[in-house]
Order: sequence, then C-alpha cells, then structure tokens
Amino acid sequence: MFWGRSPSAVGARTVRRRAASAGAALSARERLLFEAGIKLGGVFHQYLGMPVSPATAPSLARTIERAIGLQPYVTRVAVAIRPRAGGPVGRGRFAYRYLSPPMLDVTVVLADGADSVEARLAHEPALRYPLMRVVRVRADREPRAGTTRRARRSART
Repeated sequence: MFWGRSPSAVGARTVRRRAASAGAALSARERLLFEAGIKLGGVFHQYLGMPVSPATAPSLARTIERAIGLQPYVTRVAVAIRPRAGGPVGRGRFAYRYLSPPMLDVTVVLADGADSVEARLAHEPALRYPLMRVVRVRADREPRAGTTRRARRSART
C-alpha cells in the first residue's frame, strides 16, 4: 500500500514522484549525491568479507555491478576487484582471500533529468582508508530539441 492505495492504482510515475519528494526538500543534484553515497556505502558494507580469488573476482565484480544497477537513478556502475591487493592467501582449497577495502574500486554514475553525478569508492594507501568521493557533478544545460525555455528552467529546479 502507498498512502492508502496500491501502487498499481496510483501509477508508477506518481509513486516515484511522491517517494522522491518525501522528506527534506532536496534539489535533484542533492538527491543524486545522497543516493551515490548510499550506493557506495552499500557496496562497502555488504560485500566486504566475501571470499574472493583471482578466478572469482571478475564474476563477483559483475554481480555487484548488476545489483547496484537495479537501484534508482543509477545509469552506470563499474567495479574492479584486485584480489592480489589483499592480505596473505592460504594454500590448496584455502587459496583465497576475503574481499577487503584495498581490493575495491567502485564508480557509480547517477542521473535525474538533466543532473548527473559520478562518485567513486577507492582505497587511499596513504591514509590506509577507503574514501568515497564525488568525482563530478553536472547539470546538462544544453537545450533539448522540442523543449521550451520555461520547461528547461523548471527542470533545473
């Protein structure tokens, strides 16, 4: 139920608009920045500790990309896992590591209308800490064919 009615009765567009506007009044850009932090934090806290080896790292990276890509506003996800950046590895059946911060490099791009943000989670060796940072914030101010000045202006707010 969504405010007393089923989502199908309300319509998907209305549900998304109401959900996006609930809470503090944020601009599209601020909402995207918040969502980027949520996505990167989710990767960091959900997947650390997973067993990983050079043979399984590519498939684990694709799985993380597909999972994060399901979420709202996400237009691109790139995950690199470098198993050799982790600690010591066992032998034989125990020849794997646990996914750790130095192994991860994650980039997400989110968009909402004309606004987009790119954020990255990467281990900073000098700090011995994984930092999440905003790489780029962009508002596409280029007029689109068939749009009026008023429509473009209202899309920016």
